[in-house]
Amino acid sequence: MTVAENPTTVAPGTVPLRRNRRFQTLWAGSAAAMLGTCVADTAYPLLLLAMTGSPTLAGAFGAVQFGASVLFGLHGGAVADRHDRRRVLIVADTVRLLTALSVAVALLAHRLTVPHTLLAAAAIGATMAYGGPARMLALRAVVPPEQLRQALSQDELRVNGAALAGPPLAGLLLGLGRAVPFLATVLASAAALGASIAVRFDSGTTDDAADGAADGGKEKGAVFAGLRYLLTDPTLRATVLVTVALNLAGSAMLLAVMVLLRDHGISEAGTGLALTGEAVGGLLGAPLVTRLHRTLAPGTLLLAVAWSAALLFLVPAFAVGPVVVFAALAAMSLGVPALRVMLDVLVFQQVPEAMRGRAVAATMTLLMTGLPVGTMTAGLLLDHLPATTVLPLLAALFAAGLLPLTLGRSLRGTSWPKA
Repeated sequence: MTVAENPTTVAPGTVPLRRNRRFQTLWAGSAAAMLGTCVADTAYPLLLLAMTGSPTLAGAFGAVQFGASVLFGLHGGAVADRHDRRRVLIVADTVRLLTALSVAVALLAHRLTVPHTLLAAAAIGATMAYGGPARMLALRAVVPPEQLRQALSQDELRVNGAALAGPPLAGLLLGLGRAVPFLATVLASAAALGASIAVRFDSGTTDDAADGAADGGKEKGAVFAGLRYLLTDPTLRATVLVTVALNLAGSAMLLAVMVLLRDHGISEAGTGLALTGEAVGGLLGAPLVTRLHRTLAPGTLLLAVAWSAALLFLVPAFAVGPVVVFAALAAMSLGVPALRVMLDVLVFQQVPEAMRGRAVAATMTLLMTGLPVGTMTAGLLLDHLPATTVLPLLAALFAAGLLPLTLGRSLRGTSWPKA
C-alpha cells in the first residue's frame, strides 16, 4: 500500500509530528487565537448587554463581526495569493492584539463606548478574513504530505476544544471583572502573534506562484477566481455545496432545538449544556479522521455524514430533552472533523498554489454565509410553526437537496488524491 493510500504511513527519515517544532508552534499559536476568539464572541455581547441593557446592541456585535468577515473574505484570499502569507498573518495578529488591548485599556479607564466595541467587532471580522486563509495555509505548509491528515486531525482538536472551553471561560472571567476576559484575549493574541513571528514557512511566493498571483491581481474579477474555480469543477462544486448545505441546515437546527427546549421549560443553563454536544462530538470525532478516510472514499464519506445529519434532525422532535439534544448533536458532529480534513485534502491541496488563498477564502466565505441564512430561515419558520414541525421540515428540505447529488456521479466517483 502506498503512502497516498495509507494515511498513517510515514516516509523514512520524516520527523514525527509531535517533534515538528514549526507545526507545533504554529498550532499552539492558532489554538490561542481560536480560544481568544471564542472567549471574545461570548464576552463582547455579554458586556454590551451589561452596559446598555439592549439585546439588539448585544447582537449587533456578532452581526458587525460577521459582516466584516464576509465583506472582506474574498479579498483576504486574493491578498494571501499576492503577498507573503507570513507577513499577512503577522499583520492580522497584530491588529487583533491592538484591538483587544484598546478595549481592555478603555474598560480599565472606564471609557469604553458602544461605537468602540462595534469598531472592535469590525476589526476582528476583518482579521479573520485576512488572517484566516494565511493561518490555514501556514499550518499545512510545515508538514510533509504523508503527515497531512494527522496534522489536520490535531487541528480539529484546536477548533472543537476552543468551541467547548471558550463560552464558559468567558463567563468565568467576566465574573472576575469586566476587563478580565479582554485581558485574556490580549494574552491569547500575543501568543498567536509570537508564533507567527517565530516560525518561517513556505508562503507560496515562488516565482511561478508570484507571477500567477500578479497576473491574477491585474485580471478583472481576480478576487472571484477561487470561487469560479470551485464552482466550475463538478466534483469540487458538489463537495463544497453539500458542505455549505450541511452548515446551513445545522445552524437552522440549532435555533430550532433552542426554541424546543425553551418551550419544554428547560433552563438557559440546561440548554447551553445540551448545545455543547456539538463540540464534544467534534472532539470525539477528531481521532476517527484517519480511520474514516482509510475506510471510505471522499464522496461516500461526505454523503454518509450528510444523510446521518438529516436523520438526526428528527430525533429531538420525537424525544425532547437536553440529554437527547446533546446526544443527537454529538452523534451528528462525529464525522465533521473527517469532513473538514477531507475538504482540505480534496479541495485546498489540489488547487493551484497561485490560487490557493482565494480558494480557501471562497470556501470559508460560503460556509460563514450559511450560518445566518440557516438561522434566519429557521427563525421565519419558527414564527409560524412549532419546533416539532420545523425540525422534520428542515430534515426533508435537506434530504431533497442531497438526493440529486447522491444519485449523480460527481461524488460517487471521487477518490483520494495521491500524496
